[in-house]
Amino acid sequence: MNMCSKCYKDMTLKQEQAKAAASSIEDIVNGLRGPPPRRSPLLSRMGPLGRLKLDAPKPTEVVEPKTAKVGGPSRCTTCKKQVGLTGFKCRCSDLFCGSHRYSDKHDCTFDYRTAGHEAIAKANPVVKAEKLDKI
Repeated sequence: MNMCSKCYKDMTLKQEQAKAAASSIEDIVNGLRGPPPRRSPLLSRMGPLGRLKLDAPKPTEVVEPKTAKVGGPSRCTTCKKQVGLTGFKCRCSDLFCGSHRYSDKHDCTFDYRTAGHEAIAKANPVVKAEKLDKI
């Protein structure tokens, strides 16, 4: 053959491409077009006994829009003192300094009494015995 390695690689590459092109043309002529057909999505969801497997409904999540934080340093809502990392977030969703963090110091709008009643009612359900039949 008397070819260098580069010429030999080029010749074998051309031969392989010619064979691939010839086989693809024969496949088209003979009626084989592309990969075999896929199974329908309904058949892929069928179980071994031919029963349809239904997916469980996914619970929808309600996403509440986040409030946009006004730029700048974090400050106490009452005295406007810059608090940074030492600020306390109250249940009324405001930020306070160390002296205004308690609910009686900043006129908190959160209803602690109702929240306490709900927490106790949830933690201690009513236990009631069944009525007995009279003899």
